[in-house]
Amino acid sequence: MNLIFDADDTLWENNIYFERAFEDFVDFLDHSSLTSAQIRDILNEIELVNAQLHGYGARNFGKNLQQAYRRLAQREIRDADLDHVMSLAEKILEQPVELIDGVEETLEYLSPRHDLTLFTKGHPEEQRLKVDRSGLARFFAHTAIVKEKDAPAYRRLIEDRALDPARTWMIGNSPKSDINPAVEAGLNAVLVPHAHTWVLERQDLRASPSRFLKVEKFSDLRNHF
Repeated sequence: MNLIFDADDTLWENNIYFERAFEDFVDFLDHSSLTSAQIRDILNEIELVNAQLHGYGARNFGKNLQQAYRRLAQREIRDADLDHVMSLAEKILEQPVELIDGVEETLEYLSPRHDLTLFTKGHPEEQRLKVDRSGLARFFAHTAIVKEKDAPAYRRLIEDRALDPARTWMIGNSPKSDINPAVEAGLNAVLVPHAHTWVLERQDLRASPSRFLKVEKFSDLRNHF
C-alpha cells in the first residue's frame, strides 16, 4: 500500500509559530480600535490573494504582515518598522522542529510495511530545511515539495510515482490541501485533526465514507495500516 503524508501540522508543529508571530504583530501595530480578530480577518484577505501569487512560507508571511502594516498603521511608516515586522516572521525559521506526539514511532512502524511519500507545499528551501531538521527523511521513499496541493498536483504525483489510487491514502490535517483534492484526484484520505490548523486550510469535507477515515491522533494510523 502507498501512504502519502502531509508535513506541516501533520508530522510537526507549524501554525502555532505563525500564530505567535501574528500576536507579536498585533502588539506592535497597537491599533486604537481594531481587535485582534478584525486584524486577523484583514490579514487573511491579504494571504488569500498573495498565496496564489507568491506561495507560502515564513518570508512570504512576513511580506503579508508588512502589507497589513502599511494598510493599518496609525503612525508614520518607517523602514525600521517594516524591518521589524519582517523579523517577526523570520523568527519562525529559527524555531526547532517539534514533532507531533507519536509521529516518529508511527512512521517507524509503517515504513517497513508500506511505501511512504512525503508531499508538502510551501517555499522549497524552507520545507527542505524542516525535513532535514526533523530527522524523518529516512522513513520516506520519495519527497515532493509543490507550490499548491490541488487535484492536478495529486494527479501529477500519482503519475510520477506510478501509484494505484485505489491502494493509496493521503494523510494530513487540512481538508483544503490534504483531503478534498486528494479524493478529487481519485485517492483515499485520512484526516488527522490539528487544533491549530490554519483557518485558510479549513473546508467542508467532500469525501465519501468509503474512501475516508478520521483518526483522533497520528499514532492511531497503526490501527488501520
